[in-house]
Amino acid sequence: MTNQDHAHHRINHELLAAQAEALLSGQRHRIANAANLSALIYQELPDVNWAGFYFVEDDRLVLGPFQGKPACVEIPIGQGVCGTAAKLNQVQRVADVHQFDGHIVCDSDSESELVVPLVKGGFVIGVLDIDSPTAGRFSEADEHALTQLAKIYENSID
Repeated sequence: MTNQDHAHHRINHELLAAQAEALLSGQRHRIANAANLSALIYQELPDVNWAGFYFVEDDRLVLGPFQGKPACVEIPIGQGVCGTAAKLNQVQRVADVHQFDGHIVCDSDSESELVVPLVKGGFVIGVLDIDSPTAGRFSEADEHALTQLAKIYENSID
């Protein structure tokens, strides 16, 4: 990437976190907050083609609120980038989804992906999933910022 490309992706992570805090404060509903947070992320992050949530139900992740093209409805825990993040309870930052073993193609335009597990009461309850049509889109700073947004979400729900 050139410096110009990096400048294109530079966002004010502190402002984004403050916007998320304000947006989710006073509302405890997990679906309403997921809907608003996915809209905020989709609107504010450049070069993103999907932003949304999957929630754990039994042994699978089920599609929650999102922005972007229609998506896979169910993902088995442990499969794909989202299922791996949920199973391992570890952020998955994938520069090239085509190199990720077992990648599940929901949108053929997606080239890179960042998935943050959502934890409540010591258990993974779902994931925050962000896709980009650009390979290598997500930086360490993006990972930190989106992990912070995931924590804001976790703290906002009952």
